[in-house]
Amino acid sequence: MAVRLNDAYMKAFVSQKELEAIRPQVTCAHQLLHSGKGLGNDFLGWLDLPRDYDKAEFEAVRKAAEKIRSDSDVLVVIGIGGSYLGARAAIELLKSPLYNNLKKDTPDIYFAGNTLSAGYLDEVLSLCEGRDVSLNVISKSGTTTEPALAFRIFREWMEAKYGKEEAARRIYCTTDRSEGTLKELCDKNGYQTFVIPDDVGGRFSVLTPVGLLPIAVAGCDIGKLMEGAEAARQAFAEDDLTHNDSYRYAAYRNILSRKGKSVELLVSYEPRFAMMNEWFKQLFGESEGKDGKGLFPASAVFSTDLHSLGQFVQDGSRVLFETVISVKGCGKDLLVKEEPDDFDGLNFLSNQGMSAVNRKAMEGTILAHTQGGVPNLILEMDAVNEYELGFLIYFFEKACAVSGYLLGVNPFDQPGVEGYKKNMFALLGKPGYEQQRAELEAKLKG
Repeated sequence: MAVRLNDAYMKAFVSQKELEAIRPQVTCAHQLLHSGKGLGNDFLGWLDLPRDYDKAEFEAVRKAAEKIRSDSDVLVVIGIGGSYLGARAAIELLKSPLYNNLKKDTPDIYFAGNTLSAGYLDEVLSLCEGRDVSLNVISKSGTTTEPALAFRIFREWMEAKYGKEEAARRIYCTTDRSEGTLKELCDKNGYQTFVIPDDVGGRFSVLTPVGLLPIAVAGCDIGKLMEGAEAARQAFAEDDLTHNDSYRYAAYRNILSRKGKSVELLVSYEPRFAMMNEWFKQLFGESEGKDGKGLFPASAVFSTDLHSLGQFVQDGSRVLFETVISVKGCGKDLLVKEEPDDFDGLNFLSNQGMSAVNRKAMEGTILAHTQGGVPNLILEMDAVNEYELGFLIYFFEKACAVSGYLLGVNPFDQPGVEGYKKNMFALLGKPGYEQQRAELEAKLKG
């Protein structure tokens, strides 16, 4: 199995009896999911997507990626949340967090529309000056504030640089199949479009054109990505906790939550996993954080964050558990050489690879944290490649859906994200929000 759950360090925290006790609830959650009778059943398209994805559109994505690679120095991906996190996470994991700085035969890829910062957007624009650019705009509606504003600015910039006709050939939109502001704009201007499936929510959309086009532009094998996800779909098709690692992971999370753990810290020992941490946080945070329930998803990259968060994890309040990503092979290894005068006292590491040192740091940390009362689950990956990543993505998606049903929430909606938007629109003076604006301004004045 491409990704395996190692629960050897959980014996002191969760008993076999507790796992047996939750087994019927996992079976019920599985049946709700696969029967389509559970909450949010309009958004189950991700469940069989690795097998049933649109093959013709998949080839169109590949061809568009080839064109972008051939005529562009830069691809700017405009989207927020699930419209960009998965793609960025995959590119940084499979290629490098330093992807844009590496020597390569693929375009630099920058992400915009995920913030309202004028300074950030101006910097991305400056990086495009004097270079050939393509845009990939990702939005179901076309009216989400952050990406819509970024698209306004970049569309104007593209049309000024290339003229409307050539700009239109360099703008690719991933949006609704048949309706919405962005779809209307695409039809009017002749932009090439790709479809966000109606039954796949944003945070589950990385294996749709939402994520596949930018990932393919970076030179990643999206066919292998889908193969890995399909292998996971088959591996996790049954509800047997003994053999279904995704479900067992979901079970452990829920047992620990019921024991008072309120924070899950996703830990990796490779900096290239940092954006996967961010994708994970949206997936679980937006799916579970409802009705006063859910684990708070946090993340860290060790050993870096051991020098900032390590003290709290080791000795702080016992509110968290760790899920550790253990990768056996990740990039080129470097050998530690012997220094004649051993000025730093590290000659005992001579002739060892840096990867071996990193692994021992991981093993020592797991032992220290578990002895300090912090439960640790380990997700083991044999390598970092497209197949393993596709498997891991589906592993988390399936676990997230089952976890949500175990909690008794709808894992596929996100009603809470509208609160800040309503306040922002009111304060900005959007028509129809006049009364709310006055009330909010009064509160801000104290």
